Amino acid sequence: MRVYVVDNGGQWTHREWRVLKYLGVDTKVVPNTTPFEKLDVDALVLSGGSPSVSVEGDRMGRNGEYLDLADFPILAICAGFQFMIDHYGGRVGAADRPEFGKTTLYVDEPNDIFSGLPREFVVWESHNDEAKVLPDSFELLAHSDNCSVEAVKVKGRPLYGLQFHPEVENTEHGNEIFSNFLRVVEEWKR
Repeated sequence: MRVYVVDNGGQWTHREWRVLKYLGVDTKVVPNTTPFEKLDVDALVLSGGSPSVSVEGDRMGRNGEYLDLADFPILAICAGFQFMIDHYGGRVGAADRPEFGKTTLYVDEPNDIFSGLPREFVVWESHNDEAKVLPDSFELLAHSDNCSVEAVKVKGRPLYGLQFHPEVENTEHGNEIFSNFLRVVEEWKR
């Protein structure tokens, strides 16, 4: 299985790569300017990043192209997640209470990505912006006390978004979230 991590300038992009490598995936980090036709993959991870998507969306490179053309699963994390919300017609803006450090995630809809996990667990946050309005085609999967949209799935497509960082050690069940995503990829390939 080949899953590439799209580098959006996130401080933990290499950790996403490392988790995938640890899970036995053929993976590498690629710039977010890589043309879609050069990506011979089974799935993508859109990394977090430093851009404020609501005002610096152009720094997210070709993420929109990947979302529009992909016929395979995508897991979007932090800024990648916010870009996905914005790209499909939702709204992203400054968080009422930015989150940095640990918070409790409440899983509202277990879905594939949270399969087998508790309904509450600790995750690691690092964001000033957040999803304010979800597109109609999105299903809400999880929230926290300070952020009403922590995880989503696009209805009818294997596109997932996480506001928190499953790749860092401080997030409980982070490897399991990645493993669940890889199971989605395996099923999609059949």
